[in-house]
Amino acid sequence: MAADFPPLPSCPVTPINAADAWHILCALRTAAAGYPASLEGITVAADGTWHATRPIAPDAARLLDLLLPMACGGAPCVVAQIGQSLDGYIATASGDSCYVTGMQSRIHLHRLRALVDAVVVGVGTVIADDPALTVRHVTGPNPARVVLDPQGRAPRGARVFTERGATTWHAVCDPAQAAPGASALALPPGDAMATACALLQSLAQRGLRRVLIEGGGITISHFLQAGLLDRLHVMVAPLLLGSGRRTLTLPEIKSLQSALRPRCRSYALGEDRLYDLDLRHPAG
Repeated sequence: MAADFPPLPSCPVTPINAADAWHILCALRTAAAGYPASLEGITVAADGTWHATRPIAPDAARLLDLLLPMACGGAPCVVAQIGQSLDGYIATASGDSCYVTGMQSRIHLHRLRALVDAVVVGVGTVIADDPALTVRHVTGPNPARVVLDPQGRAPRGARVFTERGATTWHAVCDPAQAAPGASALALPPGDAMATACALLQSLAQRGLRRVLIEGGGITISHFLQAGLLDRLHVMVAPLLLGSGRRTLTLPEIKSLQSALRPRCRSYALGEDRLYDLDLRHPAG
């Protein structure tokens, strides 16, 4: 006669946490076009929608909701991000912007850098902030760095040209004006919106199809006005500047009916609030 044994205790299922979610995003980012449909408890569709096959923590779910569209599949994606005060400024009148937003927003920015092929900034951002444009606050690869500088005004000693660790492109109308330490990317003559379009075409020809437009406000405004952005991430910090440099500069409209009303989701990033605007789908 068989002895009676107490039932074995069930093993608890460990929820997917934010670190797991970031690992999944990085794995999808580096996978070939035929990435696995199921990975570490997550089933992913080609359009970036997902389903968890085991419990998932809220911060991990938020990370997947926000970043999967940029990590999976091979479709081109152009996303811009910008941080601002509650009253719509990205810097003081003197140009001080370090830092308008908090650490969690900066971590989010570095996640975006790690997921894209290239990060683009205008020459004004290079002159004002001297960014390195590398990934430091999270684990992940550095994107190619692109300085949009038609007139060749960027300082030759800027960090983006002198610090190693990532490929750098200097987008100029005259290739002879490209900075040492960067590869020239020739721009055709034209207005700012035509230049933005030409830049994305040149990057796509070089296999750089997922692009982050990081700043500044004028550069992002040109890409937005030209209809080149798929998503816009606006990070709003709980402070008031009262005056300074506006977040976006777009043509004047006469009626609210003409306002852009993209589909929007919002997330808490520490004390900041992130608005994820899907510019390819109107609200409602």
